[in-house]
Amino acid sequence: MTGLFDGVLNHGPLGPLTDDTAWLRALLDTEAALARALADTGLITPERAEAVAAACAADRYDPADLGRAAAAGGNPVIPLVARLTENVRATRPDAARHVHQGATSQDVMDTAAMLLVRQAGAALRTELADLTGELRTLAHRHRTTPAPGRTLLQQALPTTFGAVAASWTSGLTGAADRLDQVLDHHLAAQLGGAVGTLASLHPHGPAVAAAFAARLDLPEPFLPWHTERGRIAEIAAALGRVSGAAGNVAQDIVLLAQTEVGEVTEEGGSGVGGSSTMPHKRNPVAAVSALAAARQTPGLVATLFAAQIQEHQRAAGAWHAEWLPLTDLLRRTGSAVSWLRVSVARLRVHPDRMAANLDLTGGLALSERLTADLTPELGRLEAHQRVTTACRAAVDEGRDPVEVLAEHLHGLRTRDRISVLLDPADYLGAAPVFADRVTGRTGRTDPTDNEEGTDER
Repeated sequence: MTGLFDGVLNHGPLGPLTDDTAWLRALLDTEAALARALADTGLITPERAEAVAAACAADRYDPADLGRAAAAGGNPVIPLVARLTENVRATRPDAARHVHQGATSQDVMDTAAMLLVRQAGAALRTELADLTGELRTLAHRHRTTPAPGRTLLQQALPTTFGAVAASWTSGLTGAADRLDQVLDHHLAAQLGGAVGTLASLHPHGPAVAAAFAARLDLPEPFLPWHTERGRIAEIAAALGRVSGAAGNVAQDIVLLAQTEVGEVTEEGGSGVGGSSTMPHKRNPVAAVSALAAARQTPGLVATLFAAQIQEHQRAAGAWHAEWLPLTDLLRRTGSAVSWLRVSVARLRVHPDRMAANLDLTGGLALSERLTADLTPELGRLEAHQRVTTACRAAVDEGRDPVEVLAEHLHGLRTRDRISVLLDPADYLGAAPVFADRVTGRTGRTDPTDNEEGTDER
């Protein structure tokens, strides 16, 4: 069932991978793996294990019914085990007593959470790879496209839009790399029994735990981790970083798409980005939706971090507090990345508007360069003072900065030389080089690239 807000906040492939059915399937896969692990270690016959596994079909159980029944025991595993046992008993009575043997509810919930994270994480990896690939193309295409660099939301010095896109790419790539590390090295099965000793399976407990992890293709933990929640915190931090990197890009796109800025637009076709009251609007709705999802993740990360503090061998509420925040964190992170992919695919870049915005200061944004050019003759302090005085006079008098600077620097620099020094296209520093570091290419070698100064993708 699709919720009222899912179209915006549960967008992309991670939604179906984290819904109630996905959770139920992971819980049942865990129970099936436990039965087979018992058989692998000789504690039950393979036939009995397969009877349990056969009853672990998700379509035989109702998540809503299990949710209602969970209130009595405090978690959904208790009613699930009861119904699973009934189903096994109906076909193989001698196998029913082996359902959930040696495990506790938290073993099943924690292991199912790891399966869910692994599955959703794989989809998120694919989304991130596709997104960063598109951003690399954008960075290469605009490696030398001059654009205003802004600090504190004010124009500072010129950069290139390619360098901006490269920075976006670098942030997302770093976040994706950390997510890879967590998914590859911090997931683990959970099987500890009542207090983490596997006493009911003694002396076979460690062997069953190893077989259980192998059945699920999850790493076997060094110890049961019922109240040591470091791996949940690692997952939360990695997802939070991905979401933050995606939100950072989305925020820039939203700002650059403002009417008064107009350096990019999202073009999603007819009916996309409109307003309920203003026909003229063309909102960057994909970037806005990515930002909406990303802004929810810090609180979810904080909840999961706070839940690390747990009591003795089983938490009284902190473990329970993880379930929904972890699920929602996966969904919101997936939504942020998925919506950002849509935004980047729709993005149209307007180099002419970037050039016009650079001209708004009349070259004053390049005053640093003029100061540097005068420093060998005047010293930095005097050069800075003279250029600052001229720039303030140009602003106060509403005159052409080049003319005012030429007057103030008479005999030091000609008007033509000042014009050259204030040309933003000639003061891009290492911006193209930095774009190339991300793309792995140099120069504008793509024959499909448009000429700068025209609207382009």
